[in-house]
Amino acid sequence: MNLLKVVVYFSPEQEFKELSKAEEAEGKLSTSLEDNKLMHSVLNSDKKTIDQGNLIEEAINRGIGAFTPDLMFEQLVKNFQITKQIYGEKIIRLIAGYNPDYIERNLGIPEFRKELKEKVINNVQDLKDKKLVDKEGVISDKGIELASIVLYAQEIDNIVPKGLLGKKISKELAHYGEKAESRMFRKGDRYKDISLKQSVRLAVKRGHSKILSNDLRTNLRRKKGSICLIYAIDASASMKGKKIETTKRAGVALAYKAINNHDKVGLVIFGTEVKDFVIPTLDFGLVLNKITRAKAGMQTDFTNTIKKSVELFPREKITKHLIILTDALPTVGEKPEKETLEAVSLARSNGITVSIIGISLDEKGKTLAEKIVGLGEGRLYVVRDLENLDKIVLEDYYSVEA
Repeated sequence: MNLLKVVVYFSPEQEFKELSKAEEAEGKLSTSLEDNKLMHSVLNSDKKTIDQGNLIEEAINRGIGAFTPDLMFEQLVKNFQITKQIYGEKIIRLIAGYNPDYIERNLGIPEFRKELKEKVINNVQDLKDKKLVDKEGVISDKGIELASIVLYAQEIDNIVPKGLLGKKISKELAHYGEKAESRMFRKGDRYKDISLKQSVRLAVKRGHSKILSNDLRTNLRRKKGSICLIYAIDASASMKGKKIETTKRAGVALAYKAINNHDKVGLVIFGTEVKDFVIPTLDFGLVLNKITRAKAGMQTDFTNTIKKSVELFPREKITKHLIILTDALPTVGEKPEKETLEAVSLARSNGITVSIIGISLDEKGKTLAEKIVGLGEGRLYVVRDLENLDKIVLEDYYSVEA
């Protein structure tokens, strides 16, 4: 499948109805999955399966590791507003089958409460029957796989209509590579690189009745430089819910695009400490699985995140770039800001550039972020609209020169 060579932005109202087999193959998703039936159900728009994937993904994003129907029903009935804050509207809607406002209005009706309890129990039992959760309601590996597929499919469904799939080409000339500008044909040039269209045009312009040797023009080719990326996700408590959801989706877009460009992508999930990581790889399924599993924790530790990234990057002389996505200042360490800047200096001395994508940073956070990208020779993006997060992450990737 040929991807767009320029970045074109479409309106968010556009819809992309179906993922083609070519896109599925490019992402190399199926090689990492145990059950291809899950993927086929999602790609064939099985609403119930997609809803279950969304339910599991949202539970992970909110730090909920298990579905216990009796407890969930009891919490809904006893204190609906607090329960809504804990679970969020999406989980309540998907597990109960009703919009939260409708549930709240009708909780006083005994018949409705009986029906609500049955729906919650039946929906959780269906998750168990499909082995998406175990007997205790704990999310299983198969449940993680389904959530991964839904996350992947919905994010690609989102970025393709926006025209965000450009292609990066370096300035280094190569014998093989992408076609670039043309020049006059020289001895030693490959005949297959001759531009017939431009050669004919030049011959006509010169008034020649046939193409002469000095009319021939050759298409130059540009080598695609090698880039190695690490996407660092802040999974502290303040990222719970919508923030970590959109952060994950942006990570999927980045991994999908970069790996299809043969650029390796690594991952660091951090909070009080580094929770999980992936060494830079071309295995899209592995990165997707780890992104899906990320859930919010406690505080924010930039220093160990940057140091861990330095360890994960290869030692070879290639372009190395770290993208840190966060919504807050570092809070771990005796002098967290000073230690963070020292870690950035360490990264830069190892040939790593550092960009910060900050979600609604306050002035103090923005000041520190400016210092980080100044030392790290990267870019700072302050995000107010989460819906554009994937666009911003891809913009930073496209800005990195191989």
